[in-house]
Amino acid sequence: MLSWVLTFFIIAIIAAVLGFTGIAAAATEIARIIFVIFLILFLVSLVMHLVARVKRP
Repeated sequence: MLSWVLTFFIIAIIAAVLGFTGIAAAATEIARIIFVIFLILFLVSLVMHLVARVKRP
């Protein structure tokens, strides 16, 4: 999932350099949304791991 963020970020940078502001803004927004989803899933996974670790004797 993080690779998708990097891909859209690179697309946004290239589009911004070439002057395609609409495409750059869209790619930046997609990258931001995917990054937030990645961050939320990471935090849920971390909490689940810590909870499972505490339950073991």
